[in-house]
Amino acid sequence: MNSQTLSNDISTIPLIINENVDKNISKKTIINKQSLISGFRKNLAVLSFRITIIGIAIKSYNNPWNWIYVPLTLIKLRRKNLGQHYLKKLAYVDNRYYWGLYTPGWNGISFKKFIAAEMNHVVPVKQKVNRFINAYVAITKKCSLQCEHCYEWENLNKKETLSPTQLKNIVAKIQEKGVSQIHFSGGEPLLKVDLLIDILNSAKKETDFWVLTSGFKLTFDNAKKLKMAGLNGVMISLDHFNAEKHNQFRGFKDAYLWVENGVKNAIDNQLVVALSLCTTKDFTTFDNLITYANLAKKLGVSFIQILEPKAVGHYSGKDVSLSSDQINLLENFYLEMNYNPKYKDYPLISYHGYYQRQQGCYAAGNRSLYIDTDGDINPCPFCQSKTGNVLDADFDKSILKLQNLGCHQFNSNRN
Repeated sequence: MNSQTLSNDISTIPLIINENVDKNISKKTIINKQSLISGFRKNLAVLSFRITIIGIAIKSYNNPWNWIYVPLTLIKLRRKNLGQHYLKKLAYVDNRYYWGLYTPGWNGISFKKFIAAEMNHVVPVKQKVNRFINAYVAITKKCSLQCEHCYEWENLNKKETLSPTQLKNIVAKIQEKGVSQIHFSGGEPLLKVDLLIDILNSAKKETDFWVLTSGFKLTFDNAKKLKMAGLNGVMISLDHFNAEKHNQFRGFKDAYLWVENGVKNAIDNQLVVALSLCTTKDFTTFDNLITYANLAKKLGVSFIQILEPKAVGHYSGKDVSLSSDQINLLENFYLEMNYNPKYKDYPLISYHGYYQRQQGCYAAGNRSLYIDTDGDINPCPFCQSKTGNVLDADFDKSILKLQNLGCHQFNSNRN
């Protein structure tokens, strides 16, 4: 499996937050139902992973040599990009173990299909495998916020062009190709919560489904309905540990409160929870990063996703790129938080920039793609170069064109 997915070691241990532990956390006791495991239990889970992987190899190959060769090759590929870093923790949510934000939890059907697809990149397997690790599907242009970094800024709150039936067909078409995860975005996808539930109910249950949200309308009832319909996780945007600064970044006075309540409601309904941080020039200091991580730990989430600001959408034409020193800081922070035992009770850091600089980009039709609110195919949410429409008959040609186009910043033509 590639290091973009396998490098994600997960965190969070059960804890109760006292009412006055942080001025930015509401005065309610939050019980973390997402747990971090380490030590013997983690080692036992990793052993189970390996047994499962060997079992998949046995089913995938007639040649016994490949039963050992292929799993060992996947391990070597991971170490080539990450060095001698070993998992210190795993997340345990709703009877599944997670080692990465973009790796399906063990031991569901999506996990097995994901592993078989990664094996296929080493030696072709005999069964049909997933074409994609993940796909982003934007389901609405509607949003109530004015986010500083919004990549869909030019399309917000315009007339919708895709019908509910078309959106369900898009999901079905991507699932027909095979995909481990589908992430629903917008706009704000929870403005269309009934549509989301309808899409989830109509989709095959062989894919893990996530929602990318500001936390708006992530009520307990909505979280419960989404979970029952087949949602696995939510990625909630939180761009500062200070409530006032987050509200300012998002352009709405209650944005921080939405995050706080949304996290609790998602955890209470056994959804995997990640916080997504756009780490700007002003924000990117060690003190800010560790304070953010402390807050994430207290809230009880399993992951933190770090995104570098890109000069697209609302940031178009602006100098938002981080300095080389700030990038080095983020890379060191990523390694320390994930692999130093000192931080074994902190959420996993998922940092795309680190993966991409190590091994190239796996988006742009290679293992991932972005379907925008018009159904057009793009490399990723931050690299919007349309190569066709997912509903067109020549979908395969559009994917090939996308893959040949590649990532404008990182080489995406990887095996």
